[in-house]
Amino acid sequence: MKKHSKLVLWLFFWIVAINPILAQTPDVFRVEYMLMPDNSGDVETSRIKLVLNVPLALRKKQDYIILGAEYNRYNFEVPDDLFPNSNDLSKFHVVDINMAYMYKLSDKWRLIGVVTPRWSSNFVEELQDDDFNMNYTIGAYKNIKDIEKPFILVLGISYNGTSPIDVPLPFVYYEKRFHPNWSYVLGAPKSGMKYFTKKGHFFQTELFLDGYYVNIQNNILLPGNNLSTDVSSTALLLTLGYQYKITKDMSVYLIGGHSLFQNGVLRDMERNDIFTLNDEAGLYFRTGFRIGI
Repeated sequence: MKKHSKLVLWLFFWIVAINPILAQTPDVFRVEYMLMPDNSGDVETSRIKLVLNVPLALRKKQDYIILGAEYNRYNFEVPDDLFPNSNDLSKFHVVDINMAYMYKLSDKWRLIGVVTPRWSSNFVEELQDDDFNMNYTIGAYKNIKDIEKPFILVLGISYNGTSPIDVPLPFVYYEKRFHPNWSYVLGAPKSGMKYFTKKGHFFQTELFLDGYYVNIQNNILLPGNNLSTDVSSTALLLTLGYQYKITKDMSVYLIGGHSLFQNGVLRDMERNDIFTLNDEAGLYFRTGFRIGI
């Protein structure tokens, strides 16, 4: 595997594992549609996302158990003559069951643990053992609100059951409101700037990584007798977005941008990339409705 491909794969597994813990305001409910139209490689990708989380208060509302689920369905369109089994890659499914516990360590710090069973596959047959893996995340969360320049800091480690690097990986996330109308975010999988107005309008620009990694049922035999068992896609995106708060916790949003880098590949059992599906940049759009905590 090429050196840069190893780095992309490592970053992607890291992002998939830590993503549940990096949200500033966890979603109680979200429905979202994403579209990356045909690019110069004649490839189109779309996604439907559904999120539902139920927070359960403990110890006089100081600690919380959060039980939730997330479903992503990817529609992936490539030229029909790319290889014989290309139709098996038309739809990918990722199902997460999130079980999180938030413990109040002090007035400033909270500890967070997340266990995420995941099923990810094209599901052309019945459920298989290779469709399943586990992700684990543990971290510390600090949210300082009642000061002139409030900030959020998240520190921790994460472990992804399918990662080629079989060790927990560290992460950090930092967001600061440096002006009444402005804040910045530094970290992974995203960094950016936010602008707030008093009437519930909210603008943001982001640089972030997005993608998926799924098992392929009915493994695909490629020229040269190469057998593909998994498919992955990672994109580095630069976007500009708008969000409107209908109420304090309910909002709609629209985001548009362009990918700066894209790497969609078929992989073998050793997670080496053996066939490139899409390495061309293209447009990116996302819209949705969410209810936050």
